[in-house]
Amino acid sequence: MQTGIGTEHDLILKQNKKNLNRKRLDTWLLLLPTLGIFIFFFLLPLFFLFITSFKTFDASSGIGSEWTLQNYIKFISDPFFLGVVWRTVKIALITTLVTIIIAYPVAFQISRANGRVKNYLILLVLSPLLISMVIRCYGWVILLSNNGVVNNTLMNLGWIDQPLTLLYTELSVIIGMVHVLFPYMVLSIMGSLERIDPSVIRAAQNLGASSIRTFFSVLLPLTLPGIFAGSVMVFSLSVSSFVTPAILGGPQVKVMSYLTYEQVAVMLNWPYGAAIGFLLIIIATITIIAYSKILASSEKGVAIQ
Repeated sequence: MQTGIGTEHDLILKQNKKNLNRKRLDTWLLLLPTLGIFIFFFLLPLFFLFITSFKTFDASSGIGSEWTLQNYIKFISDPFFLGVVWRTVKIALITTLVTIIIAYPVAFQISRANGRVKNYLILLVLSPLLISMVIRCYGWVILLSNNGVVNNTLMNLGWIDQPLTLLYTELSVIIGMVHVLFPYMVLSIMGSLERIDPSVIRAAQNLGASSIRTFFSVLLPLTLPGIFAGSVMVFSLSVSSFVTPAILGGPQVKVMSYLTYEQVAVMLNWPYGAAIGFLLIIIATITIIAYSKILASSEKGVAIQ
């Protein structure tokens, strides 16, 4: 009897293991098309570009066959290129901070709205994404140029005597970036706000906490995951953005993406352009990891798992 029970138990275990393996196989088969597209159209070109970054270059013959670290050394040892790195990271950090400050109250109001009003507000926030990024940037060109709406308005009011230099500056790039990336931050923070139980806020208020104390002690810590997710998206997109800096910053405000474009498309120096591109990836990754570590080390922080 015991032998029969043991045999039946072993059969059940084998069947369960077989079913588990079949589920795993089905999962991988479902993921296979997406993984194939990701590997073939993203990882594989990125790998060849990485290999190219270690190749020599000659203006007369093009990409050489010899291996070298000179492309990376040239970039790291040049103060001009290091200044471009600092400008790129600075613009991305300021854009992320400004986006958080502007998006938080908007996300809070949308999360408190109900029914049709909430749908209209979400549509209003997402409406810029329905317009081409190039068109949005040229809209800011019209607003910020020397003869644009902003300067003409300020001069008509008598606040300035001559046009302010707003276009082709870091300020114009940051303004354009915030406008483009604002919806991503709103949606991320709004998701965290909607998961908060309203009774938690009422409990803090019943215990005598003021609105400011409730915000910093309850709301802000509970919405840090949304802020972090939005910050990662905004920073990653802004640090690697090309269209907005190219149109609103031009050659006067060079960032690493614009520098990569110049080396690849204008100078045809693919190895050096590839090296700049991979340095940009490394810088963005290190910044995000450092940001995650800072939040993880704080008492109310969250970290990437």
